Amino acid sequence: MAEPESRQHIVIQSRDSQLALVQTHFVRDAILHQFPQLVVEVRSGKSLGDKVLDVPLAKIGEKGLFTKELEDALLNHEADIAVHSLKDVPTSMPAGLALGAILERHKPQDALVLRPDLSHLRLATLPAGAVVGTSSLRRRALLAHQFPHLKFCDVRGNVQTRLRKLDDPRNGFTALVLAVAGLQRLGLDQRVTEILENDGAHWFGYAVGQGALAVQCREQDERILPLLHHLHHYETAQRCGAERALMRELEGGCHAPIAVETTIKQTSDGATILTMTAAVYSLDGFQCVKDSLSGALSDAEALGRKLACTLRDSGAGPILVFIQADHEVGVAEHRKVVAAIQSQMDSV
Repeated sequence: MAEPESRQHIVIQSRDSQLALVQTHFVRDAILHQFPQLVVEVRSGKSLGDKVLDVPLAKIGEKGLFTKELEDALLNHEADIAVHSLKDVPTSMPAGLALGAILERHKPQDALVLRPDLSHLRLATLPAGAVVGTSSLRRRALLAHQFPHLKFCDVRGNVQTRLRKLDDPRNGFTALVLAVAGLQRLGLDQRVTEILENDGAHWFGYAVGQGALAVQCREQDERILPLLHHLHHYETAQRCGAERALMRELEGGCHAPIAVETTIKQTSDGATILTMTAAVYSLDGFQCVKDSLSGALSDAEALGRKLACTLRDSGAGPILVFIQADHEVGVAEHRKVVAAIQSQMDSV
């Protein structure tokens, strides 16, 4: 590996939310630990997804809601690196950009966060009509499928904003569902009431790529790529590669309720086996098509594509067609609002 030039200046682009900055500074510190002679600057700004808070994510109708502005900074050579939550990165990215590293995955599960005065409850004991706040179609559909007596309400904003909305009883929320990894990175472990883990009776898949950080850069950037090699975690990359291949094959995204679970084990003969479970839900959670496949970790993406085809052939195809049609109608309703906000952002 070529040594970087002394006092080489690197610019990392980030969103300006507290969680995004915590994650970006984690990557910055990891780079500086390996290459202390570098000068690493962090710049931040708002993405379209941060600006449009009064429209449900699935109705905005744009890919890369939380990544586009960061990617533009890379393409315009205003930054060298962008740090993302991998779950926010579309499975197809702009020409000229690549993922230079995927870091070791933190816990990918979701957490139930109850209002403090209701912390004695658990998901299985929430009463009928309890209001769960989430902006994720996947979380809404997965929970509605298994707990149809619950009600769901869209809630947007950064983690702290959502927690404040939960804690004020006037807003009517009983609980939120948030990523465990995000809460832990913010030092908010104490707000986790219950980690949603499989218990035999219930399956709690997570979002594609959830819990992993991705470092994006310009493709074949020989100055930057050597700085990222030590950050890359092979097993995480293979797991997430399988998940992203499945989503790409299903043409999903934040507009389709798709949940996944991937696990790795070593066999007695030394082989590394990846097992992947995935489910596609209807928007109301009533329908669910779920299946699992196992294969060699080295063939992760092929396994993801194969499982996607199995799901589609088992009944997920018509569900996805309906969701896409519903999405296009909703997007048409909100397109003018989003276009106006995007125009304001571009003029700044």
